[in-house]
Amino acid sequence: MPKIVNHEERREQLAEAAWRVIRREGLEGVTVRSVAEEAGMSLGSLRHYFVTQSELLAFSMRMVSDRVNRRIAKLPLNGELRHDIELVIGEMMPLDEERLAESEVWVSFIGRSLVDPTFRELSQEVHMALYNGFRRIVQGLIQMKLTKEDVDAELETRRLHALVDGLVIHSVTNAKRHNPDDMWRVVKLHLDELIVNEIS
Repeated sequence: MPKIVNHEERREQLAEAAWRVIRREGLEGVTVRSVAEEAGMSLGSLRHYFVTQSELLAFSMRMVSDRVNRRIAKLPLNGELRHDIELVIGEMMPLDEERLAESEVWVSFIGRSLVDPTFRELSQEVHMALYNGFRRIVQGLIQMKLTKEDVDAELETRRLHALVDGLVIHSVTNAKRHNPDDMWRVVKLHLDELIVNEIS
């Protein structure tokens, strides 16, 4: 009986191979040949899934966001806003090896997006998705009257977005100075300042 191949799973395996090459050699080291070798697959087999290098890289970039979103969708949220916010933010930060790999790959792609319109479009799409997620967090806190009465929702959204983005970039570019515990303390301090009231 012929073996049934899960094509989406194989595409993800190839994207993971691309991630490994990126982490080891940078984006300039990624070719269809280098990824095929990393994945232990023939060049012809890889081209069955990705015809061009750009197609492979675009899928690999999108997979970073997709995986974070999948994890967030499975979080054990309990309706207690502070608890749930911390869980969600934690999935976006490089607090373990899996999330560090995602962050390193994403930062590499951000650099590429400055000169490549294809990647710029996807980068902007993810940027806005993150912004909208942080906006929902801030709006939820305001609606539940957990912030100061005169809080500026737009400003607080931008601050939270910039804080998390900045911690990710600092961790990737200067890991020795930004370990997971330190990053988490910064996030908690910010939330302590933002959330000034307790639910009665």
